[in-house]
Amino acid sequence: MRALATALPALLVGRDPRQHLRTSQAMLVLAVYAVFAVVQHLEVLMGLIDERASWLLTAWNVGGGIGFYVLLRSGLNRRLPKDRSLAIPQTLWAIVGIAWSYGITGPARGAVILIMMLVIMFGMFSLTPAKVRTMAAIAFALLAGVMIYKGATDPAHYDPRVEGMHLVFSGIVIAACSVLSVRIGRLRARLELQRSELSSALERIQALATRDELTGLMNRRAVLERLHLELCERNRELPRLCVALIDLDHFKRVNDRHGHAAGDRVLRRFAELAREEVRNGDVLARWGGEEFLLMMPGADAAQGLRALERMRERLHASPLDELEPGLVVTFSAGVAECLSETDLEPAIERADQAMYRAKEGGRDRALCAG
Repeated sequence: MRALATALPALLVGRDPRQHLRTSQAMLVLAVYAVFAVVQHLEVLMGLIDERASWLLTAWNVGGGIGFYVLLRSGLNRRLPKDRSLAIPQTLWAIVGIAWSYGITGPARGAVILIMMLVIMFGMFSLTPAKVRTMAAIAFALLAGVMIYKGATDPAHYDPRVEGMHLVFSGIVIAACSVLSVRIGRLRARLELQRSELSSALERIQALATRDELTGLMNRRAVLERLHLELCERNRELPRLCVALIDLDHFKRVNDRHGHAAGDRVLRRFAELAREEVRNGDVLARWGGEEFLLMMPGADAAQGLRALERMRERLHASPLDELEPGLVVTFSAGVAECLSETDLEPAIERADQAMYRAKEGGRDRALCAG
């Protein structure tokens, strides 16, 4: 029974969040139609409504409710370019049913106008303000047409004086509901815009918190979190992963000779070219200043050295002629294997020491930690 209770909601409304909302609303409308049919049948038993007319209207309401539910639950609505919630056809269907109900209900027909208000109010959750006004105008026109027709053809049961008052009352109420629905619709649209702007702002904040603004690479804090996560999730086979520290050679000379703006272009160029040479799953991050860290999951030191060699070759083949003809950016790097999460800081330290040995050995090279 517990499994059935868990599976039943998904069976009735589906698992797609957007379709879930649409289908659940269609089920709610269908439930209202069912209740309306019961009340209408009670009126038949009291002799207020003709039985045949009641059954025809019930078939219209319930049949339409079932049809819209099937269209939404099956996903056929997703093939439509617009109005995938079927809000307009559902609203029109309900308006026709209510006008029809007014024409057959007899003495209790005044209550039907209240139901028309409900339909217009329901439209504010799915329709634009302009469409709400259109639906309200159609609702008033249909009700007015039924009132005028019944007053002219059946004055004994539909007193023209009473119908005139109902017409005025329905016009006032529908207009008020339309205005209220439009205002709430605009408020809803404003809230949706604010929510979208807030979501975009949160994404930007997240990017600023995890990304280096200049190069677009992960920053130091983010890559450390990624390293810890990677080491926690990997299996116990060795080596766990390989880390490399990279430092651009003679970067201070670039800043002194060409200015800090040129230094920024050098950093961005290195980041662009280096990212193109790393494997899928590898992570290149800005460690600080002109230093970068490369995380290579599943790689050993030899593979790490080969990856750095590809970067060196790419940089040699891409001189910064816009700064200085033939200017080539080089780097010194150190590579170390990391065997466990507790070995992370020592591994980074070993890579750092290897990087300084590479600088002392002439720069433009990568060495493996001893």
